[in-house]
Amino acid sequence: MRLPDEPDLPFQINIVPMIDVIFAILTFFIVSSLFLGRSTGLPVDLPKAASAQNQTANPLTVTLDQQGRLSLNKQPIQPNELQPRLRALVGTQSVLVVLNADQRVSHGQVVAVMDQLRQIPGVRMAIAAKPPQQ
Repeated sequence: MRLPDEPDLPFQINIVPMIDVIFAILTFFIVSSLFLGRSTGLPVDLPKAASAQNQTANPLTVTLDQQGRLSLNKQPIQPNELQPRLRALVGTQSVLVVLNADQRVSHGQVVAVMDQLRQIPGVRMAIAAKPPQQ
C-alpha cells in the first residue's frame, strides 16, 4: 500500500547490462572474422624458412600443388592461362602475388611460374613459407 505523501517514481530501464552484452557479441564477431580470412590457399606442404614474414596486403595467390597443378586464387588454370588472367586482374595497379608451391614440386616448375609472374608489369612477388617450429 502506498502512502499519500510518497512521490511517484518514473519508470526506468537499466540498459547498461544490455550494452555490455552487445559489446561482448560485437567483440566476438570482430575477433572471429579476423581468423576467417587467413585460409587463402589450397592445401600444400610449404617449405620452412627462418626469414618468413607475414604479408599484410590482400594478395592474389598462385598455387602449385604436389602434383604440379596450377591454381590462381583457388581456381585451377593451365600454365599458358596464367599470364593473361593475371594481366586482367592486375590492370595498371601494383599487386602482390603470393606463390604457394609445395616443397615436393620440382624447382623447374617453380622457376617457370616465377618467370611468368616477373613478366607482368605491376606484380610484386612473394613466396609462401612457414616459419620453422621452435
